[in-house]
Amino acid sequence: MLSAFLYFDLSFMVWYLLGPLQVQLAAALQLDTQQRAMMVAVPILCGAVLRLFLGMLADRIGAKRTGMLAQALVIASLLVAWRLGVHSYAQVLLLGLMLGVAGASFAVALPLASRWYPPEHQGTAMGIAGAGNSGTVFAALFAPMLAMAFGYQAVFGLACIPLVLTLLVFAACAKDAPVTVPRKHLSDYGRVLLGNRDSWWFMFFYSITFGGFAGFASALPGYFHDQFGFDPKIAGWATAACVLAGSVMRPIGGVIADRIGGTRTLLAVYLAVAVLVATAGMGIGGSVATVSLFVLTLLCLGAGNGAVFQLVPQRFGTDIGLMTGLIGMAGGIGGFVLAAGMGVVKQQTGSYSLGLWLFAGIALLAWGFLSGIKHQWRNRWSAVSAARV
Repeated sequence: MLSAFLYFDLSFMVWYLLGPLQVQLAAALQLDTQQRAMMVAVPILCGAVLRLFLGMLADRIGAKRTGMLAQALVIASLLVAWRLGVHSYAQVLLLGLMLGVAGASFAVALPLASRWYPPEHQGTAMGIAGAGNSGTVFAALFAPMLAMAFGYQAVFGLACIPLVLTLLVFAACAKDAPVTVPRKHLSDYGRVLLGNRDSWWFMFFYSITFGGFAGFASALPGYFHDQFGFDPKIAGWATAACVLAGSVMRPIGGVIADRIGGTRTLLAVYLAVAVLVATAGMGIGGSVATVSLFVLTLLCLGAGNGAVFQLVPQRFGTDIGLMTGLIGMAGGIGGFVLAAGMGVVKQQTGSYSLGLWLFAGIALLAWGFLSGIKHQWRNRWSAVSAARV
């Protein structure tokens, strides 16, 4: 569990690295708002897609070996960026593509942890391992300050230090669960997608909770800079407060879901998120009020992330590896759409309000859909699972 958490935590730190650096990078590379948003969204999308392939590789050579290989590739990419520099929009997109490998760590860390625990404790176990998304806090806190002191290029090299230390801990302590893990193929993903409507529901629900978390985590430094004139350091600190709330709340959300049921937890999350984000879109109050709204928003989204993965093992016990990859991919795609979409809306309308209201509306739509299927899930799963639905 500790190895999975540390690996996930530091991987998320570098996956998110371009977000806190976006103000300095955009100024140095002369990027407009839409290009800046795409720059921070590309790692999210690449991480989402690569999760499928990293999950299949983990089934073949083991989660531990896969994690070590992925971490080494990310370290090599950062070292190249540090030594050669990032001098154009195309180069920063290429770096974002490589950092997507770190985002794909989801497909390694969560199965590595979850396979050691029974179904009734999956919400807690997946929540603790998944709390590794707190790595985004370190990036938001320290990356802008280091960039101001040493230049953004130096940040890429400095990030390799904790990554190497984590790789050593992972190599020494991580251990695959002594269970038989069937190998996944692309046809298996097709089977669970075409033969099961619930898989699409879970992908949709997670695209909002994790997509909202990842998308806002990447977009908020630029949003706070544009909206309130925050310098990169203050924007990073404000974002770190938001991300910390969501990260801490993920394992708590899993525990709450174990106690009262994942569907009840998610219903409360979607309704709260819709109200909070819609209020932020109205621009009521100053910077302190808006930051507070986003702290509460990411807190709720973090709880939703834990709740989704409390439900997944109950529905897809034998296909947990497949669904972890697919649901994680959907979450990443949701984050890409949110982060890139906010930039497009800002570029085209001059305001972020419409983008925020659209996201609030989608959260409200998810609340309505889940309200309609919750009784069916509870009746069907209660006969085969001891965990609460």
